[in-house]
Amino acid sequence: MSALWRRRDFAVFLGVQTLSAFGDACTFAAVPLLMRTGSLSITDLGWIRALSAVATLLAGIVAGVIADRFDRRTVLRICDLARFVLLGAVPLAWLAGPQPWLLYVVLPAAAIFSMVFQVTYVAVVPALVPADRIAEANGLLYGAYSVAYLAGPAVAGLIAQGAGPVAAIGVDAVSFALSAAGLFLVRLGGPVSEGAERGLGAGIRFIRRHPVMLPLTALLAVLIFFTSSLNDVIVYHLMSGLGQPDAVIGLVLTAGVLGSTFASAAVAPLRRRAGFGATWIGAFSLAGLVVAGIGLATNVPLIAVLACAVTLCTGIAGISSVSLRQEVTPGHLLGRVTAAFWTLQLVLAPAGDAALTFAAKHFGVPLTLSVAGAAVTVTALAALLTPIGRRTASPPPPAT
Repeated sequence: MSALWRRRDFAVFLGVQTLSAFGDACTFAAVPLLMRTGSLSITDLGWIRALSAVATLLAGIVAGVIADRFDRRTVLRICDLARFVLLGAVPLAWLAGPQPWLLYVVLPAAAIFSMVFQVTYVAVVPALVPADRIAEANGLLYGAYSVAYLAGPAVAGLIAQGAGPVAAIGVDAVSFALSAAGLFLVRLGGPVSEGAERGLGAGIRFIRRHPVMLPLTALLAVLIFFTSSLNDVIVYHLMSGLGQPDAVIGLVLTAGVLGSTFASAAVAPLRRRAGFGATWIGAFSLAGLVVAGIGLATNVPLIAVLACAVTLCTGIAGISSVSLRQEVTPGHLLGRVTAAFWTLQLVLAPAGDAALTFAAKHFGVPLTLSVAGAAVTVTALAALLTPIGRRTASPPPPAT
């Protein structure tokens, strides 16, 4: 890890993205808190998440081509500045009174730029670190993000309690402006890749032909259906079911994100020892059991501990997944493969967002999360029947 810290461009990139993640964490906690003010209902929140998921899917069609064809640093800055403008409009518009309709526009639009940013970000990492340090770099980035998310929800809860949730969204907007400025200091060499005109289809064809990436994509689509709105349901549970104030909810979300910090430190040695398949399957199998436990818990500290366990498990699985993709994909295809991978796995997310929040409101959180958790565990165990279960070690670099 210390060797990575000494790489100037990676260290600067890590710093500015951690700052941006802190802002994201504020919005992560602030938007669900609008339910308390009456500006949004749990159903509204589900529809906004669903629209954002649809926007993400549409952005995925072009995100990989953009990441592979254009200067990646410029793409990252444009995405940051666009999100600064969009999210900054929310607190400004709220000065004239609550404008919940604006969230139906701003959040899906911001999701488009977030998708392009995330695809480009994944494509950038291999250019910043040696090939044999990709998993460690991803762990360090994930850990830094986790630190930002530790502070973000707690700060958002305090801001929401004093100045309202939209003020916390304004903090997110400012963080994007600072991130865009910091990216001027990052040098990203290398030519744009050849063949970018082939579009998203090139990434889909690569996934279809890869023995591990194909089942991994299909299983993640099911897993995301049952987990994409988990945070919103937890907030709804704490707020409506247990009557907790905003500050306490922010602290619970902060405690939950603590698991991501543990994941960033554990994933590289765990994957070296157990291999990708056992690590990924074991992490998601355990996550499903914990999700079911959250639905049955009524003690706030216990919910915080269980939320921490969920992010530990999903963090380990997520870092393992992105590292595998970076290891097996040729550099000139990485943007398109990442976009295709995310687009395909998010295809069920809009329905999942609407279904999970609808079920929480009409059938109760305990039943909703019990069913969702069981589905997550069964889906993860199904990977034992695929080549994922036989992936025991990091693969060799791919032939180009």
